[in-house]
Amino acid sequence: MPKKKDRTALLYGLAMRYSKFYGGKISVMPNVPIRSLDDFSIWYTPGVAAVSRAIEKDHDLSFELTSRWNTIAIVSDGTRVLGLGNVGPEAAMPVMEGKAMIFKYLGGVNAVPITVGVHDQQEIFNTVKALEPAFGGFNLEDIESPKCFFLLDSLRKEVKVPVWHDDQQGTAGATLAGLFSAIKLTGRKAADTKIVFLGTGAANIATVRILTSAGFEAGNIIMVDSSGILEPEREDMDELSLHNPWKYDIAIKTNAERVKGGLEEALNGADVLVAASKPGPSTFPKEYIKGMNRNSIVFALANPVPEIWPWEAKEMGARIVATGRSDFPNQVNNSIIFPSLFRGALDCRASTITDEMIVAASSELAKYAHDNGANDDHIIPTMQDWDVYPKVAAAVAMKAVEQRIARHSMSSKKFHDRAKAIMDASKSMVSTLIKNKLIKMPPS
Repeated sequence: MPKKKDRTALLYGLAMRYSKFYGGKISVMPNVPIRSLDDFSIWYTPGVAAVSRAIEKDHDLSFELTSRWNTIAIVSDGTRVLGLGNVGPEAAMPVMEGKAMIFKYLGGVNAVPITVGVHDQQEIFNTVKALEPAFGGFNLEDIESPKCFFLLDSLRKEVKVPVWHDDQQGTAGATLAGLFSAIKLTGRKAADTKIVFLGTGAANIATVRILTSAGFEAGNIIMVDSSGILEPEREDMDELSLHNPWKYDIAIKTNAERVKGGLEEALNGADVLVAASKPGPSTFPKEYIKGMNRNSIVFALANPVPEIWPWEAKEMGARIVATGRSDFPNQVNNSIIFPSLFRGALDCRASTITDEMIVAASSELAKYAHDNGANDDHIIPTMQDWDVYPKVAAAVAMKAVEQRIARHSMSSKKFHDRAKAIMDASKSMVSTLIKNKLIKMPPS
């Protein structure tokens, strides 16, 4: 691991140096021509009064006459920053800026980082609810469990624009896309596939919910945490029912055979392992993989080091292995799903993001991979497969139209072409700014 450690140290140093050089990763630019002071009379006073009066009569016009149609807020309290833990809202800001940058470059979505100095779940709820008139959607980010479950569920009910928690739904969607592809390569069917989840945090609990919406059977799923297999007779069930009802509900619905024990017992006869637990290597003995069925599938998603090295999993009999890292085959990364999913949700002006919309996005990602020669080491598109993003956006928008939660309806082709034009414009804008040296090259 010395080379990996050296590269990580190098990236840390560059990130610090470049962040100071640029003073942040994002900025706000006018979206209209400013040719002379006369233009201010149109865009600001007195002309702007007519726009305000129109929106006062019909609030939905704010999606047509202002940038609300394409602007979301990335909201975090900094209590669960990936790989860092509870670092607080100020320290979470560079992460949220990075998220905003990806939203813009890959999805053409204007995203505003908002790190809040409150941590009580009701206070965060009230803050987001109060911001609703300003934004076309919300991305919740890096908020600790189980608070994140409450916020997502309650805000989806109360807010009339899309609300998304990337640590839950983004990870679930990317994982599902990989699983759709992997079970097809290994000749399995969703309803018959036995899956073990290592870790019962936000990502895995949400993934179980999304998988059951996609045709996987809850009874064929076993979840394992630091206390062992999750099942109704476990000693901590009463405590879970009081303090983490989401985990309690999963315990009741999964593990139909009521298997007891730990990870080794859970993996006996399993087809798939999805691990989203503590970083490895050697989070668990590699020999446990031997107990899985032939042509087994292992997703070791911990960062920065997976729970088990891919070559070790294959040595023990796994056929397909995915991780969260770009330097190994089959990177399962949220960035392949959230920019395009939000693009589709915004373009159709969806009132929410449903599980079915996530399944549609995952299906499109898996289809794209197989249409382009998927194999054991390439089960999911990469962030450089630009063509897949508008396809996913169109699939998401059409699902929202089908579910009658879209305020705007078009054909699939028109949704695709609109998304592609917006996405292409974002990448072109960055290229033009670099070419004209308005975005400077980093110091050597």
